[in-house]
Amino acid sequence: MSEKAKAGRFIAVMGDLVSSESVTSRAQLHQNFNNAVSAVNAQFSVSLPSPLTITLGDEFQGLTFTAAEAFRIVLAIRLRLLRVHVLCRFVIGPVDLATPVNPDRAWNMMGDGLAQARERLNDKKDGNAYRFSFYQDKPLSGLLEAVGSTLTMIEEGWTPTQASYVLSHILDGAEVPEIAGKNAVSERAVYKVLSAARLSFYQDQIEALLTFLASRDELRSGEE
Repeated sequence: MSEKAKAGRFIAVMGDLVSSESVTSRAQLHQNFNNAVSAVNAQFSVSLPSPLTITLGDEFQGLTFTAAEAFRIVLAIRLRLLRVHVLCRFVIGPVDLATPVNPDRAWNMMGDGLAQARERLNDKKDGNAYRFSFYQDKPLSGLLEAVGSTLTMIEEGWTPTQASYVLSHILDGAEVPEIAGKNAVSERAVYKVLSAARLSFYQDQIEALLTFLASRDELRSGEE
């Protein structure tokens, strides 16, 4: 493990499935959840000193080095699960570990920030999928969650067709001609669907959040 991985300051990523107890096929849900977590662990392996680990069947947790990467990870899981019609909520927050990092599974670790992040995740009355637990800066958490709520509302407003086109574009990198050909529609029709899905605004919100989190990461790095 690198010297950086031995340091005590990390960013926790936690998530759990929404209304998983009401699904008709728990086996399929479990498979979809495992597939998403495994794919994102592989995609972001260098950013995860402690990998995303499914803990209680419908929950996961892991540690990243930076808040920006934590958000990228959360977004990747969220969109993968939306593709298979599975809802999930997440929390991102800094932790100061008092125990060694577990590089194999995100278990058996303790530190300031973990309990606060878990408490924020467990608020089932809040419909926001993207939550933040900067436990030493609650106003910052509130500001970040305002953007998260915007993302959540946009996603929840997608029709099945809008979701299909948006996810093809973001997850697969498919451009408009490819989406049009795959769905046997005109390119103009695809543009109209993506516009109705507010794709440009959605991506602007994501980019603004990533830019801000990256600036916070740089500030923190300069203090260490």
